[in-house]
Amino acid sequence: MIRCIASDMDGTLLNSNQEISQLNREAISYAKQQGIEVVIATGRSYEEAHYILEESGIKCPIIAVNGAEIRNEHGEITQTAGIDGEVAHEIGKALNQIGIYFEIYTNKGKFTEDYERSISVIVDIYKTANPEKDINEIRSTVEEHFAGGFIQSIQDYGVIFSDPEYIIYKIIVFSKDHELLEKASESLKRIEKIKVTSSAQDNLEINDIHAQKGIALEAFVKEKGITLEETMAMGDNFNDLSMLQKVGHPVAMGNAEQEIKNIIPNHTTSNDEDGVGRAIYQALNVLK
Repeated sequence: MIRCIASDMDGTLLNSNQEISQLNREAISYAKQQGIEVVIATGRSYEEAHYILEESGIKCPIIAVNGAEIRNEHGEITQTAGIDGEVAHEIGKALNQIGIYFEIYTNKGKFTEDYERSISVIVDIYKTANPEKDINEIRSTVEEHFAGGFIQSIQDYGVIFSDPEYIIYKIIVFSKDHELLEKASESLKRIEKIKVTSSAQDNLEINDIHAQKGIALEAFVKEKGITLEETMAMGDNFNDLSMLQKVGHPVAMGNAEQEIKNIIPNHTTSNDEDGVGRAIYQALNVLK
């Protein structure tokens, strides 16, 4: 019996247009009507995830920034797990020595030391997912989004790392140079108390060792009186693996990394083929 459903966002619940399809919305609504707890588990910040869910009419708890923050359906924080400031300094030093670009997620928003570079990163991500779209149109949309406070500029991340008022949820690294990413990953292995994963081929995501989707999901369902065996989880990438390997009903997306598919034998269709909705209906024995 399934009593909880957890879904990743990017590459899972969201299609290539960064939208939640009609079938996915209907399936989530149906599951909630059956009394099933639905929770979104994402690498995105709460604000980013909530904005998309609200536009789609979905109201549910959110496990944000890979498990560094849990919020209930009212947006209230129930749990956090941040990177220690001294550890963050060590991470920043290692990444700067390599010369690779990174941004930080905190309890006070998302920050960059290079605003223009941040815009370019998001434009590249959207263009890769939607090659048919005009790049100027994409850039215009991204700039409009940034103007709304999507990310903030700061001259030196060290100011944040040294300020105890900031909870450092995640450090995310971007590069199309996979050798450089591998070099960064190797350098980070010597730093204790962190977990390094990825949500796409061109990034690394760094969290506190306790900020993992699987750990956060386990705490979430326990508080609800639900077991992991009664929980279904869906994802497509390595930052989803900790929850996929914990639950009784794991599902890998059709577009998931092959290594994820090799580990998780149960697959659904891709994120552009309503994979989440189809998996939910199949699990609940509803024909669609």
